[in-house]
Amino acid sequence: MIILAWRVPGKNFLQMKSYMLKIAGYMIKVESADDDPGLRPSTRFIKNIVEGGDHDLLLKVHSGSTVLPRGAQRVFHAPLFEERDEIPLKVNDDFWSVYKAGTDRFFITASYVRSPVPSTAILSFSLASREWDLWMEGTIFPADPLDYPVDSLLLYYLTVANGDIMIHASGVNYNNRGYLFSGVSGKGKSTMAYLWRNAGATVIHDDRLIIRKSKTGYVFHNTPIYDFDSPASSCLNTVFLLEHGRNNRLVQLKGARAIANILANCIQHNWDKKIIEQLVDEVSLMCEKIPVYLLFFEPDSSVIDFILENEQYSQTY
Repeated sequence: MIILAWRVPGKNFLQMKSYMLKIAGYMIKVESADDDPGLRPSTRFIKNIVEGGDHDLLLKVHSGSTVLPRGAQRVFHAPLFEERDEIPLKVNDDFWSVYKAGTDRFFITASYVRSPVPSTAILSFSLASREWDLWMEGTIFPADPLDYPVDSLLLYYLTVANGDIMIHASGVNYNNRGYLFSGVSGKGKSTMAYLWRNAGATVIHDDRLIIRKSKTGYVFHNTPIYDFDSPASSCLNTVFLLEHGRNNRLVQLKGARAIANILANCIQHNWDKKIIEQLVDEVSLMCEKIPVYLLFFEPDSSVIDFILENEQYSQTY
């Protein structure tokens, strides 16, 4: 890893030709494909940088653009939505799109929404390959190649390539037990993280998690969203699907009902039948091993005692 550093009053800047990130257990090597550009990871990735080791994915970064193959077909298109008062509002029709070329080659075109100047990216990848390419056009270098939304898209398709699960959820570890709380915006994911943190739990993350199988069970990992996020993970013991309630109540879900409710909160691009079938299979296997509950709760500390006392004695639906 080559690192060039310089200092200006009050700030440190890094410019790298290559670096290794460890995110959710994946080893991702980011490498400049040219003499220039220089790469500068943003602060939310700083604590994910590791030294050496074998990589699971090599991302080659190019300055400029590329031409999509002839016959490439757009199979998915996403406008940009932003939440205002917990209500999603569309602010731009063009955010990112997925194109398919042949049987297993894909291209994602995306706009860097946080860039100070208009800039775009094209991610070229195959789910069967561990070497992907990223072209950055209009970007002022040195720059972070994994700025939003490229980071989310790359991690999502990395979970697809590995048969893992990305989900909207908060997760905590309390007394060596891992609890995952999932739901759409406004259901209480951040509230649950706050309550458990105050009770002494370790909060793994409060928004987006990746679930992976291990030799001993399932493990959930955080993903870098906030500045100086530290890598964190926990064993997974129980999944709770959040609902507002006038009192605390648990209803255990099994079979198709558990699977469907978890799938509703998984991050997924519903344009490819094989990808969806794979996700359904992975969630189904997880539901055979991990108990799933609907949790109706009051947003105060009483829900923690309630869960600890009643987790194993709830009604089955």
